[in-house]
Amino acid sequence: MTIVIHETALVDDGARIGDGSRIWHWVHVCGGAEIGEGCSLGQGVFVGNDVKIGNRVKIQNNVSVYDAVRLEDDVFCGPSMVFTNVYNPRSAIVRKSEYRPTIVRQGATLGANCTIVCGVTIGRYAFVGAGAVINRDVPDHALMVGVPARRVGWVCEAGIRLHGKGIVTSANGIAYEVTDVSCRRAKS
Repeated sequence: MTIVIHETALVDDGARIGDGSRIWHWVHVCGGAEIGEGCSLGQGVFVGNDVKIGNRVKIQNNVSVYDAVRLEDDVFCGPSMVFTNVYNPRSAIVRKSEYRPTIVRQGATLGANCTIVCGVTIGRYAFVGAGAVINRDVPDHALMVGVPARRVGWVCEAGIRLHGKGIVTSANGIAYEVTDVSCRRAKS
């Protein structure tokens, strides 16, 4: 495998990029960034210095991954979705010491044009719908929609909506324990 970096991309010295990753048109990766193996960064992506990106992460066009954001393995960031890192920004006040960390756990999907307000954790395999605004932590497997986002259901690891409570088998044959407040793989 090799790393593919488009000729228009800017990758600053010191950036670490894993094998098999692809950096497309007009991307800027800052020198302190860590990007795992098999990632894809679409056109116009920005990756800050204090950013860690896991393996097989897909970041679609026009996404800025600002300092204090952590993306675990297999995260999907839809086109033009937004991360923030300061809760109450003001142009005239420097608040770099107030960055709030944002963590996106393994397998989560962040839909097109959604906004992730800093300081939250998005759970494993959660699914944030297009245009949603996340302003609080999201549980594993939660399906989140709206402004502000609310949980409207649960999804399996493949991103397919689960129906019912108790032991629920997804369309791909995996069983989940579903309650009013949580969803997880059923113990075998």
